[in-house]
Amino acid sequence: QVQLVESGGGLVQPGGSLRLSCAASGFTFSYYVMSWYRQAPGKERELVATVTIPGGTTNYADSVKGRFTISRDNAKKTVYLQMNSLKPDDTAVYYCNALLGGYLPYWGQGTQVTVSS
Repeated sequence: QVQLVESGGGLVQPGGSLRLSCAASGFTFSYYVMSWYRQAPGKERELVATVTIPGGTTNYADSVKGRFTISRDNAKKTVYLQMNSLKPDDTAVYYCNALLGGYLPYWGQGTQVTVSS
């Protein structure tokens, strides 16, 4: 059974940091491109960051470049999103995504991130 379980969300003040984790099971994690998406109220889901395989090349949305860092630990089957200098506009539900070319992606259930004073 495929599972992607996100954790680490919460309420943080502007300028603060959070680290999201996504634990994977039920598939060969190291084969998959892993990404974080987010969806704010009333907006479409958007791609935040991606880490590829092999070599772990990373890509980021312009809105988070220089503030967010995506990483993966294939031994732990986990992908992380370190979020620094958070802004109110970063408030959203953050989703973990696993993609293998030619197949439907897997999604986690999401974790809420709220940036507010």
